[in-house]
Amino acid sequence: MPRYKLIVEYDGRGYVGWQRQDNGPSVQAALEAALAPIAGGRVTVLGAGRTDAGVHALGQVAHVDLEPERRPEEVRDSANHHLAEEAVAVLAAERVADDFHARFSAAGRHYRYRILNRRPKPSLERGRVWHVPQPLDAEAMQRAARLLLGRHDFTTFRSSQCQAASPEKTLDALAVARRGDEVVVEAAARSFLHNQVRSMVGSLKLVGEGKWAADDLGRALAAADRAACGPVAPPDGLYLASVDY
Repeated sequence: MPRYKLIVEYDGRGYVGWQRQDNGPSVQAALEAALAPIAGGRVTVLGAGRTDAGVHALGQVAHVDLEPERRPEEVRDSANHHLAEEAVAVLAAERVADDFHARFSAAGRHYRYRILNRRPKPSLERGRVWHVPQPLDAEAMQRAARLLLGRHDFTTFRSSQCQAASPEKTLDALAVARRGDEVVVEAAARSFLHNQVRSMVGSLKLVGEGKWAADDLGRALAAADRAACGPVAPPDGLYLASVDY
C-alpha cells in the first residue's frame, strides 16, 4: 500500500497531545479523520514524537498508508480541506518507501522552547510562549546548558510517568540565546525522555534568575533524582521544530 510522509504543523492548545486518547481531542485523531475521506475508510497516522497536551509543532513528521495511490499534493490539499476547523495543517506530503517509519526511522529530533522575557504579558503570543517577567541572564543559561551536553543519566529531568527503558540519553545540542524580548532554547538529540526538554528549561530558568549557579545545574544532573529538578516549564513555549532522517 502506498506510504506517504507528512510534515505537520499544529497549535497544541485544545488538544490532549499528539496521541489518540479517550479523554479529549488529539492531533493524531484529527489527522486520521481528515485523511479518511481520501482512503474511503479508517486510516492510522503514526508520528515521530508524542507531544504532550499544549505542546506545538512546526515540523512534526508522520506517515500514513493510503490506497489508491494519489499525488502527494492531492493528499496534502485534501487533508487540509478537512482540517479547516482544526489548528492543524499538513505542510507537505511525500511518497516514501514502504519501510519508512516516522518514529523508528528518525535519526534526530529538534525542539525549540520560547520564553517571553518582558514585564508586559503576551497578547498575540498567549499560549505559545512561557511568560517570565523577571529579567533572565541568557548568557549564564547558555554557560550552564553546556554541562548537560553529551551522554548522561537524565533521571533528574525525566517525568515520573516516562516509559523509556533507560534514563540515559545523548544530548547533541542545547543552546540558549536572547532574541529581543525572547529567550530561546534549542535542543537536539536522537530521542528525548518524557518531559526532558521542559524539565531542563525549568532548571535553566533558575540559572537565568540567579537562583542557581551553573554548578547547581551540574549537581542536579549528577543526583539522578527527580526531586533535584527545578520547576518544570509549562507546555506553552515548547515546539517540535523538526525531525531528521
